[in-house]
Amino acid sequence: MTDPTAAVLSSFSSALADVVARTRHTIVSVHSHRSQASGFVWKPGLIVTADEALAEEGEVSVKLADGTARPASIAGRDHTTDIALLRFDARDIAPAVLSSVVPDLGSLSVVVAAEHGVATAALGAVSLVGSRWRSLRGGEIDARIELDVRLRPSHEGGLVLNASGEAIGMAVRGVRRVLVIPGATIGRIAGRLEIHGRIARGYLGVGLQPVKLDDGIGAMVMSVDRSGPSAAAGIRQGDVIVGWNDEKLSGVRSLIRSLGPDSVGSVVDVAILRGGEPVRIKLTIGERADA
Repeated sequence: MTDPTAAVLSSFSSALADVVARTRHTIVSVHSHRSQASGFVWKPGLIVTADEALAEEGEVSVKLADGTARPASIAGRDHTTDIALLRFDARDIAPAVLSSVVPDLGSLSVVVAAEHGVATAALGAVSLVGSRWRSLRGGEIDARIELDVRLRPSHEGGLVLNASGEAIGMAVRGVRRVLVIPGATIGRIAGRLEIHGRIARGYLGVGLQPVKLDDGIGAMVMSVDRSGPSAAAGIRQGDVIVGWNDEKLSGVRSLIRSLGPDSVGSVVDVAILRGGEPVRIKLTIGERADA
């Protein structure tokens, strides 16, 4: 008599193997200077990988599922969202189809990565699901997704699949946990990297220092770039920024994080204290030259 439990486990195992098999051809190993990571074909000739796992200099190559190695070049990278885009000469590999689906808490996920071009798979559970958030470097991530799974450094940049086989994002190593960069974020950032090669960041042209005020927090202007947008607007060293678009300043970090790609060129109403007297200034946000 067949054990029904064994039959269920066998069926589940076969289904899981099929999910991985359908995706493994899109997974590559990424080799850069003294660094190895994983990545996946995002579009013909383009690979998405984890920026943090990619060396800052030197040559880059990728090893495909068939064992062949190809040279690659960096098409663009964004430190704030941990997404890098590579170009390589192979347009016959079907790319992964990313979904914007956010998994349910407790659901199963598989990280499909590569080790020297050979596909690997790791099964884990979704341990946290949250709303849109900003990374410590100021990148906007469309959903907070954490995985309870072991991720080797060389597997960072691997593709995360849900139990239905949908590719929901890229696995990266956080400070103490494994994070998923969602498909929606990858589509948004990689699309800009493909066209522009970088992600524009807002620039004020001032050095700021947080200061405590009687009714909250301010940001004292410690230095001013003479050719920057703040100088052009009339902001001076010693001014204290207390408001931003009719809202009280909540901190220097929140101000800096608001300088995302969509902020470039926008006009903001800045409330400052100058010698204890309130002043309002219109400032057009510039673009950081080293973005």
